[in-house]
Amino acid sequence: MNWKQLLSAKRWGYESRAINEQFDARSEFQRDYDRLIFSSPFRRLQNKTQVFPLPGAVFVHNRLTHSLEVASVGRSLGRLFYNLMKEQHPNIDAEVPFLQEVGNIISAACLSHDLGNPAFGHSGEAAISTFFTEGKGQKYQEMVTKEQWEDLSHFEGNANALRILTHAFNGKDPKGFALTYTSLAAIVKYPCAAIDGHVKSSHHRKKYGFFDTEIGTFEKIATELGLERDPANPKGYLRHPLVYLVEAADDICYNIIDLEDAHHLKILSYKEVEELLLPLCAGEDLRERLDALEDTASRVALLRAKAINTLIWACAKVFAENQDKFLSGTFEKPLMDALSPEIVDQLRVISKISVARIYNAPTVVQIEIAGFKVMNALLEEFVPAYLKANKSMFDRKLVAMIPEQFHTDKEDTYSKIRAVLDFVSGMTDVYAVELYRKIQGISIASLE
Repeated sequence: MNWKQLLSAKRWGYESRAINEQFDARSEFQRDYDRLIFSSPFRRLQNKTQVFPLPGAVFVHNRLTHSLEVASVGRSLGRLFYNLMKEQHPNIDAEVPFLQEVGNIISAACLSHDLGNPAFGHSGEAAISTFFTEGKGQKYQEMVTKEQWEDLSHFEGNANALRILTHAFNGKDPKGFALTYTSLAAIVKYPCAAIDGHVKSSHHRKKYGFFDTEIGTFEKIATELGLERDPANPKGYLRHPLVYLVEAADDICYNIIDLEDAHHLKILSYKEVEELLLPLCAGEDLRERLDALEDTASRVALLRAKAINTLIWACAKVFAENQDKFLSGTFEKPLMDALSPEIVDQLRVISKISVARIYNAPTVVQIEIAGFKVMNALLEEFVPAYLKANKSMFDRKLVAMIPEQFHTDKEDTYSKIRAVLDFVSGMTDVYAVELYRKIQGISIASLE
């Protein structure tokens, strides 16, 4: 793989249009970022759970604020990488004109990296998968292909993001979001189909990156950008190198910022957060600055900023120094796992504390359980209703609640189930709960 081909401003759905390299205000990749910012799926992230329940009396991050922060970190990672490359190759702009746009490409990809995640965080993904593996959806296994069943029984938010960005939904632009090929490729962490994924020993196949419906879509993107086939999986591909920077931006944010939220919610004391973050604040003695701040939230904010800065510089340096491995697809671990032993060890300590104290905090577990029940109940109502040939009056009313954009004119079982999943996975936490309550007769609009 080579950077000149990997960085393409060709747009999905507008392949025949000439690329304008003379920009008045925005580059093609900045246009990607702006299209995402102003989109409805992105706005809906404000009511999707990141870790802690929302809304609450104390502000915590939701999917939208998380995505914005990841985009900010991603832009810095890309810009630092470009600067390092520029130092090593002074003529790089002439050789690879779009390399200077890497920061904008990564920030756009970071904005969309969680676009396909359903309500209630990972619990929502688990609820959709479990509906098919253990719930009433098991009966549909015989009605779809083996490849399609792997999609349904292992719902994947990353694959759903690619679908949202490229699928021609009813009444919407048939070209999807019309993002650049490179921005689209940069979000696909595991460039293989579901049936070839879930291989823990392969960094390219730990999960999967596109549904059965988007196989042709990704193959078109991969061919244009020159992505190489995975030697261990000829039907899949090796990652686009920029995926590593998008992944690192996400890893940096949730490792550090979840601690800040935990402090705000009094799950972790200031002293505990300081002990976790101070070892990551390299290159500066912060003791005097920290002691001068009486507000513990301000101290945590300072520690958070310095820790993120350390990780950004370290990741950008590793990425620049290992170009051959990234371009050949032989870098077999996340950037965060390739940092100095001291940083990696401290991140493991943070991860251990986060799992024990944050991700298993009572409020987090409660929302996961509630979300699981809500999502499962919605699927139990909408999937059978949409699939039935002879619909009852109740079935017809349920189907009428599905917005026209999600309907399909295809008659096969998989396409119809996928249409319902498009609807349900796009719901916010608040809307999913409200719809669940109304369908179950717990609340009635006119009586509230």
